[in-house]
Amino acid sequence: TLKKIGIFTINDYTNYGNRLQNYAVQEVLESLGTKTVTIVNTTKTNKVTIEYSNRMQRLMKLLVNRDFQQFKKKYYLRVYGSRIREAQENKIINFKSFTDQHIKETDYSINIDNIPEDLNNNYDYFVTGSDQVWNPSFRHFSEIDFLTFAPQNKRIAYSPSFGISSIPEEYKEDFKRWINEMSFLSVREDAGARIIKELTGRESTVLLDPTMMLDKDKWFEISKKDKFKPDVPYLCTYFLGETFEAHKASVYKIAKSNNLEVVNLGSVYDLKRYSIDPSEFLDYIASSELFLTDSFHGAIFSIIFEKPFIVFDRLGKLPSMNSRIDTLLTKFSLI
Repeated sequence: TLKKIGIFTINDYTNYGNRLQNYAVQEVLESLGTKTVTIVNTTKTNKVTIEYSNRMQRLMKLLVNRDFQQFKKKYYLRVYGSRIREAQENKIINFKSFTDQHIKETDYSINIDNIPEDLNNNYDYFVTGSDQVWNPSFRHFSEIDFLTFAPQNKRIAYSPSFGISSIPEEYKEDFKRWINEMSFLSVREDAGARIIKELTGRESTVLLDPTMMLDKDKWFEISKKDKFKPDVPYLCTYFLGETFEAHKASVYKIAKSNNLEVVNLGSVYDLKRYSIDPSEFLDYIASSELFLTDSFHGAIFSIIFEKPFIVFDRLGKLPSMNSRIDTLLTKFSLI
């Protein structure tokens, strides 16, 4: 009988990299002769607190600091708020449809405070990865991401990411214990291997992101054309930080000098494409003349589809992807 594996990852129905890596982990494991299912994990923690200030005070602060780009964005979000919310809701619907079609998920969810008694009996192994499941700054982060509910011999780390280059002091003892209890260890970036070595003395294999274990023909099988895709040559952007605003002039200068239309993915300034699902995301990259991004998986799919691409440093409040992208580009001798 086939070994049954339960996959633990981040269940994010708004993030392209998340959905596509989840699909890739599933396909890689099943290519080894296993039966897999992704276990929906709804664990939340209260590590992130958000302080709300008066809206007018925030706007005045932006004006005083002459941060006109942020002010313009806030104005845009306010004016087009209802259309943006509708696009965000449609995006989740489209992502869940993609998941239903391509990823085997449990029809139940668990969390750290509610783990079914028979869970261990139903699986031969549990795999955690390959997203940033070990990033302590994420809201979902907890010991469940280290599979502490399972016997040690069933715990496998398949290229998880810490997403950061060093562990905050308050987490080090927990990390050390949880990582030491892992039977099989691999990580996604060199910085992660250094963290594990420093904390535990253990060696860990640095693996390619699972999305790169599938060839481009496999990705073409699940890609599809969006109805708004241009019929003319285009340049494609996908930025998760505030990067686009800072480099907007450069983007349009590149487009004009190469006679390319500009397509912005994941941007509230390009609402007609905001709700595209991961299959359409793949097709947009594969059909582009040039791809501009601050996204780790944006860089990965540019490599897979053999597309010219430019990686920008991520700007704004979102975590930097530099350690992951540096590892990726170094491995392929691109820097």
